[in-house]
Amino acid sequence: MRKSTRSEVDPFIVMDVMEAARIAEEAGHHIIHMEVGQPSTPAPRAARDRVARALGADALGYTVALGLPDLRRGIAGLYARWYGVDLDPTRVVVTSGSSAAFLLSFTTLFATGDRIGLSDPGYPSYRQILKALGLTPVGFPAHAANRYQPVPDDLPPDIDGLMVASPANPSGTMLDHAHLSALIERCRARDISFISDEIYHGLHYESRAVSALEITDEVHVINSFSKYFSMTGWRVGWMVVPEDHVRTVERIAQNMFICPPHASQVAALGALDAVDELEENRAVYAANRKLMLEELPKIGFDKIAPPDGAFYVYADVAHLTDDSRALAKDILENAGVAVTPGLDFDPVRGATTLRFSYARATADIEEGLSRLRAYMAARA
Repeated sequence: MRKSTRSEVDPFIVMDVMEAARIAEEAGHHIIHMEVGQPSTPAPRAARDRVARALGADALGYTVALGLPDLRRGIAGLYARWYGVDLDPTRVVVTSGSSAAFLLSFTTLFATGDRIGLSDPGYPSYRQILKALGLTPVGFPAHAANRYQPVPDDLPPDIDGLMVASPANPSGTMLDHAHLSALIERCRARDISFISDEIYHGLHYESRAVSALEITDEVHVINSFSKYFSMTGWRVGWMVVPEDHVRTVERIAQNMFICPPHASQVAALGALDAVDELEENRAVYAANRKLMLEELPKIGFDKIAPPDGAFYVYADVAHLTDDSRALAKDILENAGVAVTPGLDFDPVRGATTLRFSYARATADIEEGLSRLRAYMAARA
């Protein structure tokens, strides 16, 4: 049976690294996971307790396509708490993780063949989802001098949309209000649809992240309960869209997904109230970040843009290799540390970069750094 050309997307390399690490663990090796952007903590207790109560009292069947009204109101309340934004809950769409939000956003905003700008390095699944939808990803380099974030003059000609992430994956760097405003204004002037990926909001270590909704309502904002709320496997996210896009998104969501998982939505309602526990998690990431920024340069990974948020460090390793995939494989096999090759994030320059995640417990980060130190000493 034939396959469509739209299905010919590239693999998500970090998932291949995870699989290699799993095989090594099955063979009896102890692996330190610095490859995946997944918190080591479970969903907040309030989230788990709320689901446990619901399991005994509710059939947990279909919800409406846009999500539980209480959850939409709760998410709107989060924007008031975090950003001082008065958000109408009817503009909030609950989704099956941020991945479903990308599908809904791209399908709502773009026609087949439209060109969407993506700065490199960036989250690889943007490119692959766009390809699978018959859209054209247009990669362009963001530079170390700008901390791997795009600036208006970087934007390529003839694009119909721009996807921006702050904090970014893989760099963890953020756009401040002035720089985010400048990008949004350039897109408005050129009639470019703007999508803001904000799934790492809440995970900041000095100044907080700025939401595009503080600047304009004419934007699609995408977020998730996966990262700050520590609920990766629950697959629940959300998007905020202009008022006149809500019904369009709803019709697509009804047909693509019916609704987000009911149990996950119940858990998300509980997670919104788990402020103390979530801030304790963030304090762990802050301690891990401090360790990484102190120790990686001493080990030999000294060309980095210090992250403002998320839980990643993106390192230039051109002095070590021109094949980051081979280097990551060697580190896994000889140091027992799983890291992600930069090729996942930058098809052109990623052969000389690695991403290190510090989402795990501090003891794991300390052990991973110790192993990396020994590995680099052996290479010297």
